[in-house]
Amino acid sequence: MTISAGDTLPDATLIELGADGPKPTSVADKVKGRKVVIFAVPGAFTSTCTSAHVPSFIRTKDKFDAKGVDEIICVSVNDPFVMGAWGESTGAAAAGITMLGDPHSAFTKAIGMEFDAPPVGLMGRSKRYAMLVEDGVVKVLHAEESPGECGISAGEGLLEAI
Repeated sequence: MTISAGDTLPDATLIELGADGPKPTSVADKVKGRKVVIFAVPGAFTSTCTSAHVPSFIRTKDKFDAKGVDEIICVSVNDPFVMGAWGESTGAAAAGITMLGDPHSAFTKAIGMEFDAPPVGLMGRSKRYAMLVEDGVVKVLHAEESPGECGISAGEGLLEAI
């Protein structure tokens, strides 16, 4: 089942690369009692993800802060080392965006957002989406029809909806 606005996010463990190495991070702990934006990409270092999706949240971070968003989280079916390096190379880490890996696709599968694109070597990946979550409940969900599109799931697209 694909998650929808009004649904409660299922818990899953994502991995964050911290100063002391990889550490497990509970989705439930990240969203409990907080207003959080979660956006997901098909793959770190891929073209649209790097040139459009992540930069859109860097550009709009201050506007989300002004709307009371506590944290912006980027999720990808990648390991935490890749997510850490990608966060550094894009400037997302410096902008205060949390980069979390979903290496087993547990969260992605739990919310029904997995897809495969064999022609480009992407297997078990996440669809491109952005959501606003308040105290664990999805308030707004913008999922792209195609993984190569970045319109409604971009920072500006989500910001307009909230």
